[in-house]
Amino acid sequence: MSGTSDLHVIRTAQHIQETLSGRGIRPIGVEGTTEGRWVLMDYGDVIIHIFLEPVRLFYDIEGLWHDVPKTRYDERGMAGGRKAVP
Repeated sequence: MSGTSDLHVIRTAQHIQETLSGRGIRPIGVEGTTEGRWVLMDYGDVIIHIFLEPVRLFYDIEGLWHDVPKTRYDERGMAGGRKAVP
């Protein structure tokens, strides 16, 4: 996902971490929360990347996985009309 500013990227990562922590889910590691240009959150089976938009375009990690189907989520965590996270 992308953020519109360094602070937006950092706060998005904090929100994800706080929400998952409230459900007893802890990350293995989190990097990039100081700079806010690219935050990587490692939850084992799930890796979360939060980019500042120009950084996301530069690294184009989606291009590495071009043959994998993509799922878009809205701001409520809905994917394809279904709630993605219980």
